[in-house]
Amino acid sequence: MVIPAGWFWMGSESGQENERPVHRVWIDSFYLAACQVTNAEYDRFLNATASDVPPLWNDPNFNHPEQPVVAISWFDAVTYSEWLSAIGGRKYRLPTEAEWERAARGGVEGNLFPWGDGPAESLSNYAQRWKTGPEPVARCAPNGFGLYDICQNVHEWCSDWYQPDYYANSLERNPRGPEAGERRASRGGSWRHHIKVTRCAARSSIPPQFRYADYGFRLAADLS
Repeated sequence: MVIPAGWFWMGSESGQENERPVHRVWIDSFYLAACQVTNAEYDRFLNATASDVPPLWNDPNFNHPEQPVVAISWFDAVTYSEWLSAIGGRKYRLPTEAEWERAARGGVEGNLFPWGDGPAESLSNYAQRWKTGPEPVARCAPNGFGLYDICQNVHEWCSDWYQPDYYANSLERNPRGPEAGERRASRGGSWRHHIKVTRCAARSSIPPQFRYADYGFRLAADLS
């Protein structure tokens, strides 16, 4: 999906300390995948490259073809994007934190969630969903930019290094995070958390080599 260029207010005054200060950011237009990368898509990469399968590849809670692929490290996600770039005629990559939040908001300023300010528990059938793993992608309505499962299902890797106080010194236009760090940034909710859908501004991070059962990714690309 094309995410249009524009300004937005990044962060949240009502969120965690690492979401402050709220600051104005410009993002150039870019592509962001409508869905998280699925097992079916990742399977084509595995077959083409003879790469090792992820740790939970054969677990029936995680191996439906249309579920997002999980237990993917940041390095795995980057390798997949490089492979797809080589065969797809476009340079794919992970989105930055700022791109991800701009996209998650769907063109609407100030809302806590893609649908508004109502709590996650207000979603239809919330109590029955995400019992043993992520859902197959695109089973519910997309946000205002046509993105499915944004803020839910699995955490999504971002390209940035993570720094808790980065917002205090962030660039105003197309910020790409600090130059170095120990953890990579991620965004979005998780099927295994108590609250399974996260706010648009919520930040998370883990070391890039970790492979967790609630970590996946979706791809971005530049327009030109």
